[in-house]
Amino acid sequence: MVRGPAGGSLAWQNRPVTQPTPSQEQIRALVERIVDGALAATAPVTADEPAEEAPSVAEQVIAVGADHGGYRLKERLGFRLKEAGWTVIDCGTDSTESVDYPDFAHAVAQAVASGDAAVGVVVDGAGIGSAMVANKVPGVRAALCYDISSARNSREHNHANVLTLGAGLIGESLAWQILEAWLDTPWGGGRHARRAAKITDVEAIYLREEGDE
Repeated sequence: MVRGPAGGSLAWQNRPVTQPTPSQEQIRALVERIVDGALAATAPVTADEPAEEAPSVAEQVIAVGADHGGYRLKERLGFRLKEAGWTVIDCGTDSTESVDYPDFAHAVAQAVASGDAAVGVVVDGAGIGSAMVANKVPGVRAALCYDISSARNSREHNHANVLTLGAGLIGESLAWQILEAWLDTPWGGGRHARRAAKITDVEAIYLREEGDE
C-alpha cells in the first residue's frame, strides 16, 4: 500500500471523486451565457453606421420595368426572380411595341421610393437613360451596372436600391449574374454610410429650394 509522508494511507487518492450532476436548467443557463459572450465578442463595431431601419415592405418584393428594347430581358429576369422566391411587381411595358423608357423607369423608382417594393430593376437599350430618370425620384439611388464587380460595388458602397441594365449591350446570362450579385450583396455601412448620406443631403438641398418657391 502506498503511504503518504506522514505514514498515512493514500488509497483515498485512487477513489473517484463524485460531483453533483447539474440540472438541465443549469446547463441551459451556462450555454446561454457562453453563446451571449461569444456574440458580444465578435459583433462588429461601426461607430459611424446608423441604426438599421425597419423595412417598410417584405424584403422579397422587387419592382421590374422596361421599355420595348428591354421587354424580352425584363420578362426573362422576372421569371427567374419568381423562381428564386421573389414577389415581382411588373411595371411594364407588356410588348415590343415602341414606348418611352422614362415612363417605366419612373414607375419602378416610384414603387421603391413609396415602399411598395424593396428594390427595383429597369431595363432599356443601354440602361443609361433609365438610371437618369430613376435618380430624379427622391429616395432612389439607381446604378447602371455592366458587370458583377460594379453591381457589388453599387450595393456595398452606394446603397443602391434600383439597378438599371442595358439589354442591347449584355445578354441574358450576364444580366442574371449581375442581378444575382446585386441582390446578394449587402449594404456595407460603416465608412460608406457617411458618404451615402451626403447623396441624400445634396438631394435635400434642391427639395428645400422647391418647397420655398
